[in-house]
Amino acid sequence: MEHYAFTLHGALDLLDSGAVTSVALTESVLARIDAVEPQVQAYLALDREGAMRQAEQADHLRKIGQGGPLCGVPLAVKDVLCTTSMPTTCGSRILEHFVAPYDATVITRLAQAGSVLLGKLAMDEFAMGSTSENCAFQTPNNPWKIGYVAGGSSGGSAAAVAADECFASLGTDTGGSIRQPASLCGTVGMKPTYGRVSRYGLVAFASSLDQVGPLTKDVQDCALMMNTISGYDPQDSTSIQLPVPDYTEALLEGLQGVRIGVPREYFGEGLDPEVDRVVRQGIAMLKEAGATIVDVTLPHTDYCVAVYYLIAPAEASSNLARFDGVRYGFRDRTADSLIDLYKRSRSQGFGDEVKRRILIGTYALSAGYYDAYYKKASQVRTLIKDDFAKAFSACDLIISPVCPTPSWKIGDKADDPLAMYLSDILTLSANLAGIPGMSVPCGFNAEGLPIGVQLQATHFNESILFRAAYNLEQRAGVAGKKPVFV
Repeated sequence: MEHYAFTLHGALDLLDSGAVTSVALTESVLARIDAVEPQVQAYLALDREGAMRQAEQADHLRKIGQGGPLCGVPLAVKDVLCTTSMPTTCGSRILEHFVAPYDATVITRLAQAGSVLLGKLAMDEFAMGSTSENCAFQTPNNPWKIGYVAGGSSGGSAAAVAADECFASLGTDTGGSIRQPASLCGTVGMKPTYGRVSRYGLVAFASSLDQVGPLTKDVQDCALMMNTISGYDPQDSTSIQLPVPDYTEALLEGLQGVRIGVPREYFGEGLDPEVDRVVRQGIAMLKEAGATIVDVTLPHTDYCVAVYYLIAPAEASSNLARFDGVRYGFRDRTADSLIDLYKRSRSQGFGDEVKRRILIGTYALSAGYYDAYYKKASQVRTLIKDDFAKAFSACDLIISPVCPTPSWKIGDKADDPLAMYLSDILTLSANLAGIPGMSVPCGFNAEGLPIGVQLQATHFNESILFRAAYNLEQRAGVAGKKPVFV
């Protein structure tokens, strides 16, 4: 097996045994990127020299008996996380050449763990989208079928892992942006509980919804990444000061005593028959592992899309006001007044989807409409959160589809924003409720496109998700299968 094809824990085993060096491992991944990147198009920035320097340092640390838990393993991150070594563009022209003056906390934690940072990955502009087609620079392809979407907004993060262009990656999830691309690309993806992972240095889209999380080749890799990035950060006012368990200790065989809820609202009209089949197979596998399956209801599910697309754009309207062409980022040099500077810089710097959401959000927050839209959406958000609280009184976790369909052709929904928004209908609720969610590969459709299963649990109970995901992975027989496209 080529070095780049190993899992994260497999690569660490090679490094620990001395069978391979970090330099050799990094060179193998860079060679892989050279071979497949013209088709996959996952990277917006690649720091070859920096990666090799970090690899040499990792080998030195290992030689003297030091180095962190991820020492010497090449990783990559979504281009919405601030880095001092490379630009942070957020997939937008307005930040095309912006280099942050500090690193995000999760970048610092990966560095402290000894990992090698390869580069920054493609995404929908400011994380607004479901396919990564809104990226101002390029659209990543699904490695399982070139010409099909990798998902969004963390499409590059999922595609890079699926194509073996890194051992694991970080994405962000505001309404499904880790779990949905993970499902479409056949990787594991986790959205942690809101407050579990620091958002310091994450360029904000919707501050009450955003969360950083890993995309990986298998469940054990996901646990290793979560161990590294989780924990309290005083620089993030929304970070929660709770102890972080060792998530690898949750990877236990058997689910005896675990109650798994199946929400009837998630299996209705619009669900692709093959997605339905794969998810029901997943439910049967968890029952086989010893779990008890119970029916639950989430009665306000139908309101999730409307609530999300009022709250998220409203917060985006506020957050993106800082991009004014004055302090940093793109600036139109032809403007002859301050208002003209704002108008020209933003018109040229922002893409259509970002403009659309800013306009929706500004309208929802405007005088005379705030109570009718934003306030009402916030009240219904509380009802959605209460639905989950009631459901979790009857079960320990919830299983459902991630996305109503497998991947589709690039361009198929590009001219229909509403159809695009509905592709997130099954993932939005976890962000609105602040609970953890996970996508685990479970099968394929007739065309060979991956289909994931979604697991959700109560706040800060990621461990039960890892336990269930591990048992599902053992029985599904999907882990280790790779796309062939070169």
